[in-house]
Amino acid sequence: MEITYVVIVSIVTYVLGAITKLFIESIPNRYIPIQNVIIGVVSAFICYLTKIEPNLLQSIILCLMASTAAGGVAELVKVNRKEG
Repeated sequence: MEITYVVIVSIVTYVLGAITKLFIESIPNRYIPIQNVIIGVVSAFICYLTKIEPNLLQSIILCLMASTAAGGVAELVKVNRKEG
């Protein structure tokens, strides 16, 4: 079931990113962690409501970790491209 979390977080990230791009031209970097937390919470509720994870707290923690880790990796890649 672990791969399901990743798929759900990815889909929610894509949908919220597309919505954000439609209504907001650019988001300052300081708001990206808040966006990652929102993505994690929304993903957690989706996982909980679809019965992928029966425990809500565990679902929130797993999805928050996945979304913030993905944001950190994206920033790391972005920084490495600027320096290289």
